[in-house]
Amino acid sequence: MILGEYSTPEALESMHHALGLDLPLWDQFLRFMNTLFTQGDTGNSIITGTSARELIAQRAPITLLLILLACVLAIIIALLLATLAATHKDKLLDHLIRIFPAITLGMPIFWVGLLLILLFSVRLGWFPVGGVGEGWSGTLHSLALPAVTVAFSQIPTLVRSLRAQMLEVLESDFVVTLRAAGIPDRIILFKHVLRNSALPTLMLLGVNISYLIGGTLVVEQVYGIKGIGSLLFTSISNRDFPVIQGIALYCALSVVIISLVIEIISWWLDPRTKGKQ
Repeated sequence: MILGEYSTPEALESMHHALGLDLPLWDQFLRFMNTLFTQGDTGNSIITGTSARELIAQRAPITLLLILLACVLAIIIALLLATLAATHKDKLLDHLIRIFPAITLGMPIFWVGLLLILLFSVRLGWFPVGGVGEGWSGTLHSLALPAVTVAFSQIPTLVRSLRAQMLEVLESDFVVTLRAAGIPDRIILFKHVLRNSALPTLMLLGVNISYLIGGTLVVEQVYGIKGIGSLLFTSISNRDFPVIQGIALYCALSVVIISLVIEIISWWLDPRTKGKQ
């Protein structure tokens, strides 16, 4: 499959030996597990001969930066829209914001990326069509549109969840008591309502982190960013199985680590834990 249908028996034998396929199945498994747990590697690339770990490490920084920017944008935009909707309940602004998730939730992320490229890159020329610029300013400028695209996939669910939580907190007894005590609405909103409403939404972001990472890999292809996404699709085209396995492994590990970090942040923000302390 790797060498193609016109490969010679000598080439097949050489490939079998290079991949260790001429060894007993049990030995192959032990070699793979030993390399995985001692080196964090899934083997060498069939195409380049470089270890999968090194190839992933070369591409990981730009992908991690894109994920971080997308998370920050998604949280900021969701907080802004949900706050406006909750503080203008049943008014025109609230209805417009509530329509936004219903319309955008089913949009494919690659289609959103193409629309943004057509509008902001081709028509307006504000952002580059693809690739990554040089230096921090160039990198952030070129990643702005991809980050918005990735964040776009998370904003609808975050807005819907955060708005519902904020309305529930705004109608709770302790908020009524604070208002009766003469506490300004702005202090109540930012000090009490947002903090109590953010926990379920933050947990939702943790649940959706796998979708966010998957969306990032697709968006990298749309914008021509040489990150893990482009490495994954190239490896799939070349049937470079060790690299594919490595990407799957490290993506799964990233989901676990990010989910754990979100759990810790949620525990720290939860007022009930402060009371126990």
